[in-house]
Amino acid sequence: MPRHTVAVYGATGHTGGFVASEFERRGVVVRRIARRPRAEAGSRKGGEPEPWAIASCDDPDALDRALGGTDAVVNCAGPFLDTAPAVVEAALRAGAHYFDIAAEQRSVRSTLATYGSEAADRGIVVLPAMAFFGGLADLLASRICAELPVIDEILVGVALDYWHPTAGTRRTGERNTARRVVVSRGRLTPLPSTPTKGRWRFPLPFGDLPVARVPLSEIITISRHLPAGRIESFMNEAPLDDLRRYETPPPTAVTPNGRSNQQFVMDVYASGGGLQRRITASGHDIYAVSAPLVVEACMRIVADGPRHGGAFAPAELFEPRSFLAALDADIRVAPGAEACPVTAFQ
Repeated sequence: MPRHTVAVYGATGHTGGFVASEFERRGVVVRRIARRPRAEAGSRKGGEPEPWAIASCDDPDALDRALGGTDAVVNCAGPFLDTAPAVVEAALRAGAHYFDIAAEQRSVRSTLATYGSEAADRGIVVLPAMAFFGGLADLLASRICAELPVIDEILVGVALDYWHPTAGTRRTGERNTARRVVVSRGRLTPLPSTPTKGRWRFPLPFGDLPVARVPLSEIITISRHLPAGRIESFMNEAPLDDLRRYETPPPTAVTPNGRSNQQFVMDVYASGGGLQRRITASGHDIYAVSAPLVVEACMRIVADGPRHGGAFAPAELFEPRSFLAALDADIRVAPGAEACPVTAFQ
């Protein structure tokens, strides 16, 4: 079996490190790419130097050299509004499949709209938002919506016990000032500027919590291929308060592989044709869990070859049930009670 080479752009970052390690665990040759020179390149166990490359997004020649000979690139360097165009275009020139972990709606919309035609012509897969935000909700929603004759609404609820943001998350929040969108009456619509609050009945250990509308890239991925009249997403208020506080620390590792003890639940509800369906995913560390998501997606493409090229949402490429089952070591998926979990937002 041929050994594949995958570039990880932004490998010096918190999530990029998880992604590079997950590829190596699977026996993939990883080419780590940093945007700026590092103080020291580091070394593997036993003293073998790690293969680092340096390529700024404003240096196309450096990007071309860094991606030359790779099968795919995973972009982990936010803000993706700034990095995605340059890295996608370099991937297309190199003939490498492109993946990223963007949560920014505007970046994901632009990537899907701009590069689909060229990627199709070249037989390349372009897959943004293949992460906790964007990808996981899309797969969960697609799994339960397959059981509905029509789709009236899809609601996504995320509960975190806390959120200690990385420096990259803070930079992205500062950069991502575009007005967010939801799906209302079957169309992408700007999120109302007046804040409203409600409650979501999450499964244990979270229970009934106050939530706010927090639409991220899952609105874009889901709406691309699931024709629902309403698509919205929510998050409990405690982690949002953490993000607002300047003094909130970055993530703290509690395991040998660098994971934090942050707990998450993603709860997805869909209804249509008089039926209701609900499914939940739970685990630890939203940054770390993005690694098996994007690595599984990448390996399915580079190992088996794509049926065709283009720009896609995750569930347009992958059958949700089998994909989620492949992640059961990191993400526990279970059916939920078939009752709408949201109050005061109706």
